[in-house]
Amino acid sequence: MSSREAINVISILGSDYSIKAPVGEEQTLLNATRMLNATLADTKRKYPTLIGDKLLVLAALNLCSQQLEMKQRHQEELDRYQEQVNATVDVISRTIGKN
Repeated sequence: MSSREAINVISILGSDYSIKAPVGEEQTLLNATRMLNATLADTKRKYPTLIGDKLLVLAALNLCSQQLEMKQRHQEELDRYQEQVNATVDVISRTIGKN
């Protein structure tokens, strides 16, 4: 282990995992662990018969689906902002060209 990595112990589905995290990224790991555990709990409430790997896979798929949706919305917003910037540049260019 390098001096730039710390070992963190996280718990998922009652099992502890020792995870190396770069210095400064420990909080991100803890936040991700909390998010996964919350998603697991939510998935377990919706599908109480699921256990183990099946529960984990469904929760992971739900998180991935949310991530993809956010990524798509983000790209749509970026595209919309780029169109606004382009329109503003066109107006400025036309205005400068008239003078």
